[in-house]
Amino acid sequence: MTSSAHVLSLPAPAKNQTYVTISALDAGWLTLPEHLFITNAALEKRTTVPSLAFLIQHHSPSNNLPTSSTNLVFDLGLKRDFTKYRTAQQHHASQRQPTITSPDAAASLLAGGVDPKKDIDTVILSHVHWDHVGTPSDFPNSRFVVGSGTLHLLANGAGPLYPAELFNYDELPFDRTYELPPSSSSEVEKAAKQQTDHKWEALADFPAVVDFFGDGSVYIVDSPGHLIGHVNLLARISPTKWVYLGGDCCHDVRILTGECDVAMYDDGHGGLRSVHLDTDAAKGTISRIGGLLKRGQVVQEDGGEVDVEVVVAHDKGWSESNKERFLPGHL
Repeated sequence: MTSSAHVLSLPAPAKNQTYVTISALDAGWLTLPEHLFITNAALEKRTTVPSLAFLIQHHSPSNNLPTSSTNLVFDLGLKRDFTKYRTAQQHHASQRQPTITSPDAAASLLAGGVDPKKDIDTVILSHVHWDHVGTPSDFPNSRFVVGSGTLHLLANGAGPLYPAELFNYDELPFDRTYELPPSSSSEVEKAAKQQTDHKWEALADFPAVVDFFGDGSVYIVDSPGHLIGHVNLLARISPTKWVYLGGDCCHDVRILTGECDVAMYDDGHGGLRSVHLDTDAAKGTISRIGGLLKRGQVVQEDGGEVDVEVVVAHDKGWSESNKERFLPGHL
């Protein structure tokens, strides 16, 4: 590492640092035409990929037990029952066949000894595209957490490329759903005047993260570009190991490594588009996450080098080579 290298600094562990345990969950598979997602792909190339979900177990001291666990699920993958999608969603899903919907997130949890009806405290959705929302009714006692603007998006869509018909306005239980406050500089002051559970702060190269448990174990990362309200998670699993769950920051890890770029294609309205709502913002997010992959350029504030494993939702290679890290196994 040269003196001119850009070094990312993550917080050092506290004296009594809490760590989390992360287990991958099978949550359905869908098929992607590669030319819509990465540059230089053959028009006929289609790949069936997972839509990964994750169980995050946060272990903290309790007055009554040696440890107590707060269980968080990140993303829910596909619905097992496609009739629960709206007509426009079903039409879109028909272009992503073949799909696999069993096991879904709830079934994967049950198979690993975790009851989604009783044991999951919080569900955080990276965003509300059809292949990430799963079946929220499987979690009748969980709080749902979504990124800023998500509830408006569900009701109103986001312009001609993302009309309201592509979303279920009542997808989430409104009485149990918490929407994070705005993170953009123009909105932070306004949000600060409102009563919120969390506040955004900068961390490493990320302008806006939320310390979800308040103990430096799990950070929600504002990850703009793919869709309104898109968020990622950065979690601490040991003194020298972090995991970054990237959702749909990109759909192929070769974009993160710089081997490919985000594909652009005809938007049907006389212009070009990508799979991201805001391609420039998405590329900024991709660049920041890509920095985590550069060994020797991520350290903790105490000077120790750390490893950050980045996992994106549709990484087929990761899924197939890490079967032992699915529940009941862990990362």
